[in-house]
Order: sequence, then C-alpha cells, then structure tokens
Amino acid sequence: MRLISLLGLPFVAALASAAVPFKGCQHKVKESIYGPPRGWSRHTPAPKYHMLELKIALPQHKFAELEQHLWEVSDPNHLRYGAFLSKEETDALTAPHPDTLDIVNEWLASYGLTEESLVRSSANDWVTIRVPVGLAEEMLDTTYYVYKHAETGDSIVRTTSYSLPENLHNHVDLIQPTTMFARFKAFKSTLHWANQPSVLSTSSGTITGPAGNQIDASCNNTITISCLKQLYNSVSYNTSATNGNQLGLTAYLGQYANNMDLQQFFQLENPSAYGSNYTFVSVNGGLNNQTYSAAGVEANLDTQFGFGLTWPTARTFYSTAGEPPFDPDLLTPTDTNEPYSYWLEYVLSQPLLPQTISTSYGDDEQTVPFTYASRVCAGMAILGTRGVSILFSSGDYGVGDGDADPATQQCYSNDGLNVTKFLPAFPASCPYVTAVGATVNIPETAFVRPAYQEAVVTEYLEKLAPGTYKAQGVNFLIVYQGQNATVDGTSCSSPTFASFVSMLNDARINAYKTPLGFLNPFLYSSGYTALNDITVGNNPGCGTEGFNVFSGFGTPNFEKLLTLVLDMP
Repeated sequence: MRLISLLGLPFVAALASAAVPFKGCQHKVKESIYGPPRGWSRHTPAPKYHMLELKIALPQHKFAELEQHLWEVSDPNHLRYGAFLSKEETDALTAPHPDTLDIVNEWLASYGLTEESLVRSSANDWVTIRVPVGLAEEMLDTTYYVYKHAETGDSIVRTTSYSLPENLHNHVDLIQPTTMFARFKAFKSTLHWANQPSVLSTSSGTITGPAGNQIDASCNNTITISCLKQLYNSVSYNTSATNGNQLGLTAYLGQYANNMDLQQFFQLENPSAYGSNYTFVSVNGGLNNQTYSAAGVEANLDTQFGFGLTWPTARTFYSTAGEPPFDPDLLTPTDTNEPYSYWLEYVLSQPLLPQTISTSYGDDEQTVPFTYASRVCAGMAILGTRGVSILFSSGDYGVGDGDADPATQQCYSNDGLNVTKFLPAFPASCPYVTAVGATVNIPETAFVRPAYQEAVVTEYLEKLAPGTYKAQGVNFLIVYQGQNATVDGTSCSSPTFASFVSMLNDARINAYKTPLGFLNPFLYSSGYTALNDITVGNNPGCGTEGFNVFSGFGTPNFEKLLTLVLDMP
C-alpha cells in the first residue's frame, strides 16, 4: 500500500481534482457524537502530518440474506442445521453493490488515492487508506484533535463529527477512526502470587459437584485443569489430535503467551501435554515476545488453560497488533482503530478456521459508535455462518462501571442526557456471539433482541431470567514469569467454556457430524437443560443489589451436553 504524504500529494492538487466529480454536492454530516465520553478531554489540534489509518466500511449488499442463513444453519430444529457456508459464499453475500464500489473508488481517486494506495478486505466491504490528518480533514470536512484521558494519560486523535458528500451517504456505512473513543481492555483482575510456588493446594477430602460426582476439596481454594474436568464432568473424555478440530485463542494489546511458562504449566497440571506446541498467527504485525519480562498474564492464562484442557486438539494463537491510544510526543506514525476490525478482516479472508474461538477482551459498549459495533457484530455473524463458535468474556464488573462505591459509580449515558443505565461490555453484547460470565466456589454462585432469546427474555420481564453462560472464574492457578500465581475474572471463564465447546465439536467431528457453529440457538432451545443452574449470588453495580439475571443459563455438564449434541443431526 503506497504511503500518501503531504510532500508527494499537495493539498492544492488534491482539492482541485476533488472539485470535479463531486462538484455541487454538499458535504452532509455522516456521524456525530455529543462529545467525548467521560474521562476524555480535548487538547490541541492534531498535527496535520500525523498519519491516520482510516477504515471505510461499505454496505454489505446481501447481509439480510446472510443473517437468514445464520439462523437456519444454527438451529438444531431446522432442516439446514449444520449446512455452513464457505468463504466464497459469505464473500458473495457481504460484497458491496458494484455501484457502491464505483462511486467510492471515484471519490478516493479524486483525492489521489488510486487502487495501489488501497487495501481491500476479502469481500471488498472494507477499504483501508493511510492519509495525513490534513488530508483526512479535507475529505471528511472535519477537524481532528488530540484527546487525553484523565485517568490513564492515554492520548488519541479523534473528532466528534465527520461529513461526506451527500451522494456518498448510501454507499458508506462508517469511517473510523473518527468518533470512536473506546478503551479496549483485557477482562482480568489482580494477579496473586502463590505462597507455595511448587505445590498445589493440599486441602483434603471431596465435595459433591453439581453432576453428583465427587470433586477434590482443594478445588475450592485453587482451580486447576483437573478441577475443571471434575467440576464439569469431562474426566473420562479424551480429544483427538488428528480429526481436524481446532481451538483458537486471541490476544491483543501486546499480550504475549510465554512458551516457557506454558511448558512449566503443562508439567504442573497436564504432563501429557508437555512438549506440545501451538500454531502462532500474527495479525496486523502482532508479535509474541518470548522474554520473561514481556509475558502477559491474560495471554498466559488463556493459552495455559485453553490449550491444557483440550490437548491434544490442534491449537491456534492469534496475536493482533494495534490499539487506539498513542503518545503524540513520540510522533507515533499511525493512529489506528481498536484491533477487532483487523482480526476480523484477517480471519474472514482465510478458507479454513478453528471451529471454536475465545476472546477475553472488550470495550465499554457505549463508547463504541453504533455503526461500528454493528459492523463488528456482522463480522461475528459471518463467522457463525461458516461454522465457528465465538465466545467472549462478559466483563468483570457486572452491570456497573467497576467502581465498588455506589456514591462514585458513573452508571449513566455518554450522550449528554446523563440517563441512568447499565453498562454492558462489547462485543459480548453482540447477538451473534456467546457471552461467558464467571462463578466461584463449589457449589457455584454467581442490541435488538434476537429471536432465540424472545421466549426466555419475555418470561424474565414478566416475573422479574437467564442471559449469559458461566464457568469458574476465580483462583485459576497459572505460571507467570516462571512462578505460580492465581488469576480471577471472566477472562478465566471464556477460554474454559470454549474448551468444553471445543470438546463437543471434537465429539461431533468424530461422529462425522458438523461442528456446532453459533451456539445460542442450541443453548436456548435445548442445551440449557444440560447446564448446571446457578441459583445463589448477585450481580451488583449501578446502585443495585444484584439480581438473578446475572447467573445466566449456568455452567456446563459435559456428559449431558455430549449426549445432546450427538443426538442432533
């Protein structure tokens, strides 16, 4: 992709050429927000030479048809259940209309951005360009500023409004980075160093688990691979290394999975896996630094438990570079979007994908513009039509903002109206993914509504009901920088639940059946009957004491789920 610079592309020439094909067409506001979200304040105008990597989303011409495919191939009661689409088929359904490609190409060319300057997605529904702030301001009839976050000191280059020629509005869904101030983060809580680095918990005796089986009492103090297999009733199940089943885990924000820590973890918790490895995939220049000091708690947690639980299933670890904040004092060369779009663009271009993928990262939903959230969710729907089960951590703070003090919680909207509201996490709130929350102890305590939720949510609203799915999420014993430590949070739960989903896919593939794909229609129709109901606990935040909706449908009983999925077509 050719770098567009102010030296090589004078503004005068660019503007002169722009005036011809769009002469007489007025710019009209495409998207605007009330102001920067809480915590962000506007500082100086952005340097005109600062480079922006703009991603332009073009309308997916036949997305409604693709969505109908998703509902049909994901519903165990439908004749087309499991008839997943190929990459070529989904590309055809999400490709822009030829008229859209023509007019957008004309608009870009009028600013000197010819084909060799562009990067296009597999379906041509995203176009990426790199331009200096000065040119972006001319194209979008806006002014970019440097915004700073009071708590973290992060800086980003953004605007609160942008415009396009009126005849482009129906041909462009969104352009970012413009109005998005999301603070992408990993869902995890504090790392706790273990007191005895080489010894697991020594609690004696057993506890009766939800499946009626006996579970080591030590699991109430420390969660290990053995504990999870006991608790969720999968001790007797062994996966295959050769049937084509795969588990994928994602990493962002410079989170690196340390291989020495992984092998030490295998020695400690699953000796049979010692010496095994995984496939590393770099997305957008993502790295996996192997120095101890660079080891990431989140990446270590995900790979150690995800890959340890499912061994010897084939494993893939995606490392995606990029995060919105930058330091303008260091003249960071490119200001990027949050990295979901880069990861989605990569995986959707691949002909073969893992059948199960887990992510333990997210944003505050209200800091993500609806247009952008909708497009990311659409990418998740595409993965579902291709037979991939997508799981996300639901977030560590329940319905609140993470502030334990009701007096200082800020549970209200960012739109200037200050409406009191709960604060869900994104993309866990997408209707095309499965959100995973966390439980603790034994016994365990804990957009437009999609059709598969209708009956359950209606019943909940009538009698003030389940919503997400659960797995253990406290005191997970990991190896970090060569030492034992424990970690809490829903970041523990998503790779755990995903691991058991991967085992179910393994069993279906062995039985010459298709993988499960998008899980929610199955879980809402019959799968919930094989989950352990969580009846004790709460979900405090935003001035509430908590309520049972937090508990979701429950935690997995693998043997019951196995029977269900093998009975399905």
